[in-house]
Amino acid sequence: MKMAKYRMVRTDFWKNPIVLEEMIPEDKYFYLYLLTNPHTTQIGIYRITKKQMAFDLGYSIESVHSLMERFIRHHKLIRYNPETRELAIKNWGKDNLHKGGKPVMDCIFFELNEVEDASLIRYVSEGIQKEEIRSLYESFCSVVNYQDEVDTYPDTECDEDDDTFMRRDTIRAQKEKQKEKEKQQQKEKAFNPNIENNPDIADQSQNQQTKDVKEIIEFWDNNGFGFSNVNGKQQLLAWLDDSSFLQPKDVIFKAMTIACANNKRRLNYVVGILKNWENESLLTVEEIDSYQENQTPIHKLKQTTEPFPAGRAIPSGFELDLTAGEDDEYG
Repeated sequence: MKMAKYRMVRTDFWKNPIVLEEMIPEDKYFYLYLLTNPHTTQIGIYRITKKQMAFDLGYSIESVHSLMERFIRHHKLIRYNPETRELAIKNWGKDNLHKGGKPVMDCIFFELNEVEDASLIRYVSEGIQKEEIRSLYESFCSVVNYQDEVDTYPDTECDEDDDTFMRRDTIRAQKEKQKEKEKQQQKEKAFNPNIENNPDIADQSQNQQTKDVKEIIEFWDNNGFGFSNVNGKQQLLAWLDDSSFLQPKDVIFKAMTIACANNKRRLNYVVGILKNWENESLLTVEEIDSYQENQTPIHKLKQTTEPFPAGRAIPSGFELDLTAGEDDEYG
């Protein structure tokens, strides 16, 4: 349940003393982005990654990180939970939540129920002037666990509550986050066995991730998937972080190559391939190749040096071999 796809920026935005006197041009641009980007919600709390921000703004991840730090520690206008990837805007309620009514309240209730970090709800609720809406926010954060809040959100003004009465949703979310963290650590150890003894590997991993994003976007743009289809690119890039593949970039490339081979350059087709492989627990290119060799393939990849038909060469050493005309398994 979502409200209309627009966000209101009041003209007195430019008269705000913080905006007028303290913000440099990059700050103002970034703040407008935080208020109006497609991930924003009716409640002023939404999920977004720094990688996504960098992609949308045309900035490096390092620049986005620096801006985030300024807005959290210097301007004190946002909070960000890096584990749940949820961002909260302090003055959202003051600027946007003036009208009640059942449709608005229903939307707010639905979106508040999706928030994992309930302390962010309390943070936004402090700026809400309409009593009806503020009471709804407070009903979601009357009991919150603040175990690590001081480290994550400096200068917090919230009182600490008893962990014994932590909301069940918060407990479940923590367990899910821990599982995801453990899964990611296993993936990193599998390909970087010395990561625990070498802190530089973490930086190298971040640089590699940025490179992976760039290469996937270039492949998408150069092979006819839709240069202006930003939403499709974003959804595909999410598979780099939110999949169980041990070689996510290579697996994504392989799926896109198959889509090109079948002349079905569509996001849902590529995602269908990825889901099939994930459901079969095929987590590396080698496992996928081995699995396909044991099947009766409709389209195969074989060694060649012939160029890719849509303008960009297939990743080194592959050719498209279209050996049958019937419909393929991915729809």
